[in-house]
Amino acid sequence: MAETPAGTRRGTDVVASDRPDPAERPEAAFPIRLVALDIDGTLVGDDLVIGPRTLAAGRAAMDRGVRVALVTGRMTTSALRFARTLGLVEPIVAYQGALIRALPPATDDPRLGRILAHRPLPAAAAREVITWSRSVGLEPHLNHLERFVIQADDPRAEDYSSFIGARALVVPDLASWIRWPISKVLAVGADTIPEAVMDDARRRFAGRAAVTLSHPRFLEFLAPGVSKALGVRHLARRGRVPLTNVLAIGDQFNDLEMLAAVGHGAAMPTAPEPVRAAARYIARPVGEEGVADLIERLVLASPAEAARAAAGLAREHEHALVAGSAA
Repeated sequence: MAETPAGTRRGTDVVASDRPDPAERPEAAFPIRLVALDIDGTLVGDDLVIGPRTLAAGRAAMDRGVRVALVTGRMTTSALRFARTLGLVEPIVAYQGALIRALPPATDDPRLGRILAHRPLPAAAAREVITWSRSVGLEPHLNHLERFVIQADDPRAEDYSSFIGARALVVPDLASWIRWPISKVLAVGADTIPEAVMDDARRRFAGRAAVTLSHPRFLEFLAPGVSKALGVRHLARRGRVPLTNVLAIGDQFNDLEMLAAVGHGAAMPTAPEPVRAAARYIARPVGEEGVADLIERLVLASPAEAARAAAGLAREHEHALVAGSAA
């Protein structure tokens, strides 16, 4: 079930062999029976608030028996509050698919559900990533299960702790702390990380780590083969839902494999060009509650109406891609 890193650029040129072929996407079938949602930049904007229309659409979908799940780069504890707000019951796919945990009833809080799958990054590769990250001006952090680990001299620790909503475990030396495989390494930039840096990391760690950008300033390193597509396949198998009947929505390079793996992959309009190219549809912006719009049009509508809406969205996206390539 290994995933090939995709959406790689060399400067301004997209490497065609690195991106999924849209012709190999699963067919889009109806009714949609599983909705997989990225959180940051997709479900919520910078205010981290789920809009009322999105809440209503997600709950209406679940009332009809549609499975709705979060597929995120966050740790489970960081994603939990969004799952509770939406009233979800499906497992949370965390760390880009490296960790999947059952979501217990809210009455069990603050306990987390049992681990359904965990694919950690080997310790030796993680230590190498730390050294390399610092050599290119990035500050490495570690995530293992529900632990967020930083080095004592990390200048941006407070900012990241605030973003994920969790306090960090502070250690004298990250590399020395790693004695076993860990969930992931996150390398943080002070500014936007150029795609060329991601390209370089993929070349250097090919076969030893999966590399992706989850945020303009977050470069992530995971076990080989890990991607959100892995997590979505787990959810689909668990729910006995064909991938043709899955809607997945995301906005960054870490969503690319997921969008290409399902029948209904939708990218946010702010997504990088390779991510938009891998998707079948483009959603409306977060500020316009694009997630709600897609659920209303593709999930809550009748199968016939949803099929017509999907065809229109796909045509719009294809025309935009053609126009963009011509320009």
